[in-house]
Amino acid sequence: MCAAAAPEARRHGGTRRRSALHPDRARLRLPLRAAVRFPLRHRALRPGLRTRLIAAFLLVAAISALTTAALTYQSARSAILKQAQDQAVEQFREQIANEYFSLPTSTAALQNACRTLARAGKPHPWYVFAEYGTLRASSTNRPTSTVITDELRRKTHANAHASFQRVIQDGTPYLTIGMPVMFDSFDEQRSGVYLYAVMDLKTEGVTIQAMVTAAKNGALPALAVAVVPALLAARSVLRPVRDLRRAASSMGKGRLDTRIEVKGSDELADLAWTFNESAEELERSVEELQKAEARARRFASDVSHELRTPLAGMLAVTEVLDEDADGLDPDTARAVRLISAETGKLATLVEDLMEISRFDAKAAELNPDEVDVAETIRKTLQRRHWQDRVVTQLPDGVRAMIDPRRFDIVIANLVGNALRHGSEPVTVRLRPGSGDGPLVVEVADRGPGIDAAVLPHIFDRFFKADAARTRSAGSGLGLAITLENVRLHGGTVRAANGPEGGALFTVELPTGVLGGAPVEAAR
Repeated sequence: MCAAAAPEARRHGGTRRRSALHPDRARLRLPLRAAVRFPLRHRALRPGLRTRLIAAFLLVAAISALTTAALTYQSARSAILKQAQDQAVEQFREQIANEYFSLPTSTAALQNACRTLARAGKPHPWYVFAEYGTLRASSTNRPTSTVITDELRRKTHANAHASFQRVIQDGTPYLTIGMPVMFDSFDEQRSGVYLYAVMDLKTEGVTIQAMVTAAKNGALPALAVAVVPALLAARSVLRPVRDLRRAASSMGKGRLDTRIEVKGSDELADLAWTFNESAEELERSVEELQKAEARARRFASDVSHELRTPLAGMLAVTEVLDEDADGLDPDTARAVRLISAETGKLATLVEDLMEISRFDAKAAELNPDEVDVAETIRKTLQRRHWQDRVVTQLPDGVRAMIDPRRFDIVIANLVGNALRHGSEPVTVRLRPGSGDGPLVVEVADRGPGIDAAVLPHIFDRFFKADAARTRSAGSGLGLAITLENVRLHGGTVRAANGPEGGALFTVELPTGVLGGAPVEAAR
């Protein structure tokens, strides 16, 4: 059995070559699995789609309600204040027009005029203030008001008609009105008397505040009612999304006949239709690949079996020719030896192909037996005459349930690979497992080590680190067969670079026969 995967397969990075007999099925499965698992990894980092849809729906509803309430409040407030303002200004103008004013000669006369106007104040009581030269009077005990601003006085003095201003003092809104008294309204002859009315707007403020309270109280029920259409909308959107997720998960598990029921004619229905079309095409492609793979396996198996008989005859003939090669002329002797060597390589390749075919067809059987592991390794080295080239560290008394024939292949392939592509001395170490721990066998050499680009592909079939160097003393299947035999035992095999340089292969086997386990390539 060949011990090496390929010449220089462990030493240099390069192009990757795969056998056409065994398509890489992982390439087909990876996109589906990644698509299914990616949301699961981030589910804890962000809220779900249902939560985001409901939150977005409620946000839109809240913004709409607040905008409507704000616009309504602004319009209603302006209307209420304008109505009170217009009514007060009109009433004040009419009262002044209906009242006969003579030029006051004293503060008392000016105060009586203010009280007369104040009693007629509508819609709310007025506080009237009058100014005439240096005289100041009002309908209250205070002759002046701090609510009346200098700006209103300037407007009143400059304007023959009523001027008004809204003022907030100590949190209370006031409407202030200023109007000059005319001798003749047509000629706009001023008498020099200026009247001011002050009216508080508490009633209007209470009405406006009641509107604000009503808007606040109505917002929460409106948002609560908006949850119902939000749930319905989220359900209608999430149902096809959930169907798509389940279908993708099912396809990721290998059920390529999974389809989604198409409902409606919207974008989600188009997505479901596209998914079904892609799934159908993928199923068709995978089916064709599986058929091609089955045909390739049968072809390799049939060719290997058909070649065994003629190869047996060829090997017998080449053995005879090898014995007589010394009596032939030099050119003929070289040709005979070349034919003999190439026939041996062909026989090894056929045996390896037959072994790989049995693994692919799930026909490989494990025949475990309790053996002395150290003695089994020594016999492997002796049969191949490697005992003088390999340093062993094999403690006695280590026993395990393994298949002796397949374990022999594993050790032979790893040691042969180290001798072929590494540098001596090659070391084989045996470490018994502690308790229920696995049995560990290490094969190390002192060569240049394994290139980091080669490590992930070291156990691939027919892998060549250098595509230009396609010829090899081995079949290119040695490490792949090693991997399959270790997996059959339920163990693992790792390839790495040793701490002191050189390649290091580590095989871990359970003491009992278990199920298959994945291979690891240490970096």
